Amino acid sequence: MSFPVGIVGFTGYSGAEAIRILSHHPDCEPVLLEHRADNAGAKLQKKSPVRRAPATAEGIRAAGIRAVLLATPPEVSMDLTPKFLEAGVIVIDLSGAFRLRTAARYKHWYKEEHTAAELLAEAVYGLPEYNRAQIAGARLISNPGCYPTAANLAIRPLVAAGIVDRAAGIICDAKSGVSGAGRKASLKTSFCEVTENFSAYSILNHRHVPEVLQTSGLEEKEFSFTAQLIPIDRGILETIYFRTLQPMTAAEIVAIYEKQYADEPFVRLYEAGNVPDLQAVRRTNFCDIGVIADPATQRCVVVSAIDNLVKGAAGQAVQNLNLTLGLPETAGLL
Repeated sequence: MSFPVGIVGFTGYSGAEAIRILSHHPDCEPVLLEHRADNAGAKLQKKSPVRRAPATAEGIRAAGIRAVLLATPPEVSMDLTPKFLEAGVIVIDLSGAFRLRTAARYKHWYKEEHTAAELLAEAVYGLPEYNRAQIAGARLISNPGCYPTAANLAIRPLVAAGIVDRAAGIICDAKSGVSGAGRKASLKTSFCEVTENFSAYSILNHRHVPEVLQTSGLEEKEFSFTAQLIPIDRGILETIYFRTLQPMTAAEIVAIYEKQYADEPFVRLYEAGNVPDLQAVRRTNFCDIGVIADPATQRCVVVSAIDNLVKGAAGQAVQNLNLTLGLPETAGLL
């Protein structure tokens, strides 16, 4: 049996990645839900054999759609989600619309009013490695941001194990490819601005910070995060610095990860003293983690790498989709 799965925002990078993954999924069929007319959509229509339907309650019912992936800006997700939920479909939102728990917190970090605040308490944060049971029974899943996915998978086990000197803080130095900024044209992400360049942005006020805090258990004063744009198309590599409360070897820290992620299909751990690079995770749904530590000074560096369009967006959305539909979690992703 094939489950029709709608994609809104299919002309963007995350939406296009969702089409790619679902087109090879053994149990799902992508259906392009037309939210607005644009040239990119018209061009895709000529090239793509994928079914299309209007992004309305009537349209998704007629197409027999079981779930919808929203690869849309937050304001569009807030507008469409209540309508789709009322139509009886599962909604997996790839924007930041439902990631935070209160409207006040959303306004603080996103600088906009939340127009569907009644759904914030219901939305399940879609990080399968920690929320698998809740995701499986949810009708609204908020797909994590790309930076927080790499950060939380690396940081949360260490905080939970109580080995981090929280008074010394954790520094997350995060670098991302240009596709993380979306497809919309912008001077900052144009070729001449990005190529042969390297820049930091949203320093001390990046909107992904609260996702790391609410998942890892850290307080804002304990966590320093800087996002940086590098001249590649895709990928995120985060170098995370902290001090341990007691002298620890890299092997001892890797053992903490091994205990946490022993049965996780999409977290790959490196042997102590080795760290991943971006080529290792490109076009995959894996998060790769490596550790280097100096017991004498109690310094530790963890490197966490993902593909921002796959594990950081569409791939993780399909992982969540599989859980909600009762399919094998790895379907279409390995």
